[in-house]
Amino acid sequence: MKCPIDGSTLVISDRSGVEIDYCPQCRGVWLDRGELDKIIERSMAAAPAPARDYDDHGAYGGKKKKRGGFLDELFDF
Repeated sequence: MKCPIDGSTLVISDRSGVEIDYCPQCRGVWLDRGELDKIIERSMAAAPAPARDYDDHGAYGGKKKKRGGFLDELFDF
């Protein structure tokens, strides 16, 4: 299959049981029908509980830690 952006041959990669088509040149990502739903379902199942941050006095608040989105681990190429 060819990349619709630059015409390069797309590479198929298996990520957590979902086949993802991506272009090694422009780094575009294409998903087939139902693949986005699979990614969302698996990310919701694997999502950690929300972290609680406490300030110096033990009250909820303070700086919140920045965490990556669910696609960070999936798209590490």
